[in-house]
Amino acid sequence: MNSDPANQLLYLSHADVQAVGPTMSEIIQALESMFREKGEGRVEMPPKIGVHTLPDAFIHAMPAYIAAQKAVGMKWVSGYPENSKRGLPYIAGLLILNDAATGMPLAVMDCTWITAQRTGAATAVAAKYLARGESETIGILGCGVQGRSNLEGLKVLFPLTKVKAYDVHPERTAEYVKTVSTELEIEAVAVVTAREAVLGCDIVVTAGPILRKPHATIQPGWLAEGAFASLVDFDSYWHRDALRQADKFCTDDVPQLEHYRQIGYFQNLPPIYADLGELVSGRKPGRQRQEERTFACNLGLALDDIATAPLIYQRALEKSVGTWLPR
Repeated sequence: MNSDPANQLLYLSHADVQAVGPTMSEIIQALESMFREKGEGRVEMPPKIGVHTLPDAFIHAMPAYIAAQKAVGMKWVSGYPENSKRGLPYIAGLLILNDAATGMPLAVMDCTWITAQRTGAATAVAAKYLARGESETIGILGCGVQGRSNLEGLKVLFPLTKVKAYDVHPERTAEYVKTVSTELEIEAVAVVTAREAVLGCDIVVTAGPILRKPHATIQPGWLAEGAFASLVDFDSYWHRDALRQADKFCTDDVPQLEHYRQIGYFQNLPPIYADLGELVSGRKPGRQRQEERTFACNLGLALDDIATAPLIYQRALEKSVGTWLPR
């Protein structure tokens, strides 16, 4: 089939996306640029809408437009916490990338790798402005895909030397420790309680399943003064009194958080200090004192995906990766 984008679109499988995927450092740079545009009001993104076929499961539609990058498209993504019992991934879906000038679809690509990497990159962007630059120790609670990608993203920007890993499934913790110690060249230690994974860490990432009703494992006083926490699983891991110890509580998008609040999530959050666009664009300062406890609750934005997808599409074209399909 002739690879003519004028009358065809490019399909990129999960393997294709991985084969041409940009580095974590490149994704962090793309997201930081995007958040600067967001802070200046030069992007378009409605709060994600979705349907929910099972408790704590979701399928979301996520459109976005970034004018500066001429990037526009939509991700259709699902998250099903019980999928691991079926041998299926928690997150699955597709992303459609469109031409900003004509609206024509350019590519359809698997979004599993994109979702993992851009989420880790978004945590890194938040940490750049909220965590202490000399942070060395990190606690990871939830040793799945996001536990891995968030560690990868943070290691790009911080001199991390040790990770304390915890998961409710000990076998996952053991596999995680083995994998990241080798691939990311970091000292990795398995701990048997959530408390051990939080105490004394400069950075803490909670990356379990997203729950409407938090299990609230992390108690007040566990997070050290001066630490930064990334709530990848929303507030699922955190007791409300632990969250109220935040000196600065930030998110990636306030309207989207308020949308979630309206449908039953986030009933016990502290006041929101800023969104990432405000931090990156300099409209509000990030960390100002060494002893501040800072939090970022990134919800996962369509803007993250649409900032990443063009990098993948361009490399696929350059390397002749993917399958051309008729429109």
